[in-house]
Amino acid sequence: ALLSGCSAGGLAVILRCDDFGNMFTLSTKVKCLSDAGFFLDAIDVSGGRSLRRLYAGVVKLHNLETKLPRYCLNRLNPTSCFFPQNLINQIKTPLFILNAAYDSWQIQESLAPKSADPSGRWNDCRLNYAKCNASQIQFLQGFRTRMVNLVKSFANTSKNGVFLNSCFAHCQTERYDTWYSKNSPAVKNKLWFFGS
Repeated sequence: ALLSGCSAGGLAVILRCDDFGNMFTLSTKVKCLSDAGFFLDAIDVSGGRSLRRLYAGVVKLHNLETKLPRYCLNRLNPTSCFFPQNLINQIKTPLFILNAAYDSWQIQESLAPKSADPSGRWNDCRLNYAKCNASQIQFLQGFRTRMVNLVKSFANTSKNGVFLNSCFAHCQTERYDTWYSKNSPAVKNKLWFFGS
């Protein structure tokens, strides 16, 4: 049985992977695939935390404190327990994380949202990465480095898997240009789609 989802669905996969796994007998192979669901609690271009503020509202609106993993709530506040970085190392069901290290949604809506950039200094960069200046590229590379570091220990277990690439993309498994084309990311010259 495979639970998969992309973006908010990918986040839901991480949040509910063990619940899904517990629905089956031990003889059933159960795995989870999160595509573009590894949202980081990152500092935005204004020095604030835009996504944390958004998630705090979601957690409060839906009263998620009662639904979030107890192992996380025992050490962190409910909003922090909505971020995958605080959950993945405790998930028991095999989980595969597929994410762009330069996730385009996170760049546009979490790192450089219009609310954090009222002067529009990031507008060109957030929409076209070829227009980023050196300091903006450095800021984005810091985000990438943080993502890579957060999945290192998770990826070291044999039951889990991670594929982070340096694409500026979001939800790759459902898109032809990022997953099914001949120039899609490859590992050891092996493409991910069938028929190659």
